Amino acid sequence: MALSAKDQVRYWGVVAAVFVLVLWFLGDVLLPFVIGGAIAYFIDPVADRLERWGLSRMAATAVITVVSVLIFVILVLMVVPALITQLIDLIDVLPQLFRDLRTFVDQKFPSLLDRESNTHQILVTLGETLKSKTGELLQTLVGSVGSAINIVVLLVIVPVVAVYLLLDWDNMIERIDFLVPRDHSPVIRQLATDVDAVLASFVRGMGTVCLILGTYYAVALMLVGLQFGLIVGFIAGLVTFIPYLGALIGGALAIGLALFQFWGDWTSIGIVGAIFAFGQVIEGNYLTPKLVGSSVGLHPVWLLLALSVFGALFGFVGMLIAVPVAAALGVLARFGTAQYLSSRLYQGITGQDAE
Repeated sequence: MALSAKDQVRYWGVVAAVFVLVLWFLGDVLLPFVIGGAIAYFIDPVADRLERWGLSRMAATAVITVVSVLIFVILVLMVVPALITQLIDLIDVLPQLFRDLRTFVDQKFPSLLDRESNTHQILVTLGETLKSKTGELLQTLVGSVGSAINIVVLLVIVPVVAVYLLLDWDNMIERIDFLVPRDHSPVIRQLATDVDAVLASFVRGMGTVCLILGTYYAVALMLVGLQFGLIVGFIAGLVTFIPYLGALIGGALAIGLALFQFWGDWTSIGIVGAIFAFGQVIEGNYLTPKLVGSSVGLHPVWLLLALSVFGALFGFVGMLIAVPVAAALGVLARFGTAQYLSSRLYQGITGQDAE
């Protein structure tokens, strides 16, 4: 005899609660497995394409692994050292930049440094708040990652997990589909298909957009001659998945550095600003429509809320799963809305009788 809807809700509610508790207590331990699963999901379409070209799943996984190792070695030998060097140099030069900024403000806006002025008090309060929040964020990030899992373990476990999951991905999906309750399998399969479509469009598409824009910003800024152009491009590309935030953060940082480096050379400063303006035009009119699509349905505010909530609850792991969970919740919310609109609760007796 089939279980009643009330009993099913109770049982699946218990399962969901247990899952959340496991994630809560084992968040840091699960980090390499979450990253490995995300990598396997990201490149599974490549393995499927190689299979359609005649390779076995094992051969396709081997080809992807070899190519990935080569790309990683090239990045380590060419890009990462320069990125680390620029980051260290930026940290070293920040005190001088702040001293130069204070001198500039003292010359151009002396009222801001007047300790008795309201503007000065507001700026001091804002600076102290930003300093405390930044310290808390860095402490949380370092603590959540470094307390239980060091970099060596990540570098060893993540590739192994990704390879094994990629090799068995289709079998795992088939097994999960077999375990889905038969009464609800059509609806669950449709919801899973919708969630996969959203994730494929957003995660894979937006990841490609971030890579393209980060590379473009870094190369363009370095060609202009901006110091720390590589690290600025890396930062801008990293946060591009939140619309406009990558250009705002990267543009503000790049233009601020350009003002100190090229002060008086307004052409170079204008070129730095034009680089980010052109990047926004390309992203909004070509990259995002082509690679992400317009039917993703993830609003920027919804993404910010998901990142904030899951980051606060589950730390770094929560931030990694925030986007997939937000996508899934968005699909479920649209499904629930559709069910509500067709129910008597919304239409009432009159609406049901009219049908």
